[in-house]
Amino acid sequence: MRVRRLVTSAFAAAALTLTSLGAVTVTASPAAANPCGFYETHSDAYYNHCTSDGSKVVIHVRVALAPDYERCVAPGRTWLGSASKIQGAHYIGRTC
Repeated sequence: MRVRRLVTSAFAAAALTLTSLGAVTVTASPAAANPCGFYETHSDAYYNHCTSDGSKVVIHVRVALAPDYERCVAPGRTWLGSASKIQGAHYIGRTC
């Protein structure tokens, strides 16, 4: 019984060490590729309206060196512009 505990402890310690060193690989799911709400890729900014009821919502878009604006978005991914110009976007609590 003592040998089994030592082996189990050794495996646990190795797993903990690999995790702390970042050696564990995590695969992104398709949902992580297009998260709900505002997100950016290397070059573009998007708002992904995740809904199952087909509603359209109003978002506030923050723009660098230009006036912010509101926009009505349908379900799914909406391109907002260049990631270098769009600073963020959020749902403001209204449908359209």
